[in-house]
Amino acid sequence: MADEFDPEKFEDKYVHYFPELQRAYKNAFNQMNERYDSELIHGIDQMVLNESEPFYEDGTFRIELPENPHARLRGVSVDEETFEEVLADYRERIVTELHRTLHVDPPA
Repeated sequence: MADEFDPEKFEDKYVHYFPELQRAYKNAFNQMNERYDSELIHGIDQMVLNESEPFYEDGTFRIELPENPHARLRGVSVDEETFEEVLADYRERIVTELHRTLHVDPPA
């Protein structure tokens, strides 16, 4: 079992929590890949989320995205509304997986 989650250590997350971050993102990817078009999920994973940044504040995680995420998606045909819906679901799943993987209860 991992050590108890330390919000201060999460500020340097790639040093202290890299394996857990990888596992959370991979779990979210696998769940999304089962629910949505795999080409879209791979595109979001490789062209948008590869530049995302997880943060922990006020008892929860959030995923900050790079600017213009839809414009980053290349070679995948999807309307912006569908893209935004899938991306929002993906971000929620990553947050859920971060809470689960790092053993942090989400706020009530």
